[in-house]
Amino acid sequence: MAKKATGKSSRAKKAATSRALVKSRGTSSGKRASDAGMSDAFVKLLQSPLVAELVAVAATAALATLAEHSFASGDSATRGKRAGKAVKEAGKAAAAAVGRRLGTEIEEIKKASKNAAKA
Repeated sequence: MAKKATGKSSRAKKAATSRALVKSRGTSSGKRASDAGMSDAFVKLLQSPLVAELVAVAATAALATLAEHSFASGDSATRGKRAGKAVKEAGKAAAAAVGRRLGTEIEEIKKASKNAAKA
């Protein structure tokens, strides 16, 4: 079935759209002054013990899931599919482990704040 002609060409549609110019703000390098503060805060976050613990929890869960899948036996035709499935399951396990750990941390923070409010 053929398309119905609308009378407008793609060139006319492009001409009808407006284009706004964006003026850069900040220093001559193109960065804002607050970007330096945000990058420092991000680096501090990455260096925090909580993030290190979350990475360790995720890595442990992923390795445990990968260890459950044995790649020593079997034919090479299905090995790639099994490896892909194992990696996908390892990622899911890592995400679940991080979620559980974050949930535990949030619960501890809530308990501490309730105790501080009572005192």
